[in-house]
Amino acid sequence: MGKDWDQHVLEAEELARSAGFQRLRDEIVRLADPRPEDVVVDVGAGTGLLTLALAPTVAKVWAIDISAPMLDYLATKAASGELTNVETAAANAVSLPLVDGAVSLAVSNYCYHHLSDADKVRGIGEIFRVLEPGGRLVIADMMFRVQVGDPRSRHVIATKVRSLLRRGPAGLIRILKNALRLALGRWEQPADAEWWGRALRRAGFSDVEVHLLEHEGGLITARRSLPSGQQRRRPRGFTRRVQGQAVPRTGA
Repeated sequence: MGKDWDQHVLEAEELARSAGFQRLRDEIVRLADPRPEDVVVDVGAGTGLLTLALAPTVAKVWAIDISAPMLDYLATKAASGELTNVETAAANAVSLPLVDGAVSLAVSNYCYHHLSDADKVRGIGEIFRVLEPGGRLVIADMMFRVQVGDPRSRHVIATKVRSLLRRGPAGLIRILKNALRLALGRWEQPADAEWWGRALRRAGFSDVEVHLLEHEGGLITARRSLPSGQQRRRPRGFTRRVQGQAVPRTGA
């Protein structure tokens, strides 16, 4: 993945506190429909944006992140809020340190675009494995390909370039750095909505819904199918926008 997340704790926390990510957090929580009996895994938990929002309403949250310093920061925040049901584990998204069927709800926010498509598939398989039958999944992530032939991709890239150019010389330098990272294969690796839908269904998920947001992002809900004959709750569905606001822009 290239990026040393141990060196970006403060940057991650700053993003988590931004208005855009706070709105996105609220929408993820709404779609997750947390219940008192839920055991949750937060994949790519960072400094706790989703973990700390869900912990007061569920039985337990497993916060998984590749960066131990991120998790130390998260654990301190949880302790300051007297949340005793949060467990942290330093691990990669492609190998979750949980037993089969350990959780009833899996969530993730802006994690998987750092993985190759092959590793995304492995990560999806890991979520399917640790979810109990009927367990729910909610993912928010960058959701477009860097392809000039695709209208959504052109729109996202043009929007990002205009935004950075408004920052003057610093923005221009950022554009050049991103162009170099892309040329060297070191930029983020987001997948588009069609890829996500196919990958989730191929892994065995049902009730898969993918909704594109205003800019580069998208939201996904799905569940691990119940054995035939068992009852299940009706999915709550997506809103057309995240509280009428633009979602945060990342990766620029």
